[in-house]
Amino acid sequence: MALVSDPETQKAIENELEIVKKTLAEKVVGSEIISCHLVAVNVRITRTKFKNVIVLLQFPEKYPNSGILVELKSKTLPPRLLSKMMELCDQEAKKFLGKPQVIPMLIFVRRFLDENPLIACSDELQYVKSKLLSDTDELKIKQKAGVLNIRINQDKYHLDVKITVPDDYHSAAVKIELKDSNFPENLVRVFIGQAVDMARTCVEAPLRRRPKDPPFEPKPSLRLVCDFLVDQCARPCPQQRCPICQKRALPEEPKEAVTEPTDHQYVERVYCSHLFHYGCLDKYMKTPPFQGGKKCPACKQVIYHDRWKVTPKLAEERWAHHEAKKRELSEVVDFLGDCL
Repeated sequence: MALVSDPETQKAIENELEIVKKTLAEKVVGSEIISCHLVAVNVRITRTKFKNVIVLLQFPEKYPNSGILVELKSKTLPPRLLSKMMELCDQEAKKFLGKPQVIPMLIFVRRFLDENPLIACSDELQYVKSKLLSDTDELKIKQKAGVLNIRINQDKYHLDVKITVPDDYHSAAVKIELKDSNFPENLVRVFIGQAVDMARTCVEAPLRRRPKDPPFEPKPSLRLVCDFLVDQCARPCPQQRCPICQKRALPEEPKEAVTEPTDHQYVERVYCSHLFHYGCLDKYMKTPPFQGGKKCPACKQVIYHDRWKVTPKLAEERWAHHEAKKRELSEVVDFLGDCL
């Protein structure tokens, strides 16, 4: 049953609806009329797969001298965001009192989708702002560009990254770029490289899939990447201790970090995220037992690193060869000592 009872107003609404049917597709890109009658107008507006909304417009008794009633529904946008959008729609409707309001409101909703690229990750963004980052960190949001500039500060170290949210997020992953950091360069490469790879796996199906696996669906990557960069990289690393010698891995002063890869104090990060002094790790990786792979003393996961890629069998053979040479050298020294 129509909300409007006045025959003259009903006629005006009917005329407006005819115009909506004829011109909406041209005036509002990505719009699709679901229903259009005196009771309500129901329109779907789609910008991307994850940026779409159904707009329900109802005519109040005193329309158009009263603002049209707007309700928004979406399977991809969070309720908190939809509530905010409806508040904005109510304010916008007041600008058109006494005039047709259906098309102006639909144009407004479409423009909101166009001008706010971060709406597809609004819940993730709220999490980053309110729960992940601390008071010492910095977050600058460029809403129109879909860019987050995040600077994570921990002790005297910092990691400054730029994260760009693409227009077709979640179908596409966030883009991560390094802006600045005083962590050692090799660690920063690992931080950014792993973050990029994590984002990629959110939108690319694995190469090997089991027959019973469900169809691959892209997943949000912003929170995952931010969690990793903050909680597994910038936050813990300045205070981590080498699992072997138990001494601080990174120096307290960033400028004192060793840059020579073969120096004993040079810091390496293995796949499980723990930091080791190169000298400690190199000796550990070349000392038995080797069966089952060398495991991180801190978390018991198998250690993976490009500098130590040998199989347990080859590591065993190399160690045995090294020990044999040591014994031979010792025997030679003993022999020469006896001769003298």
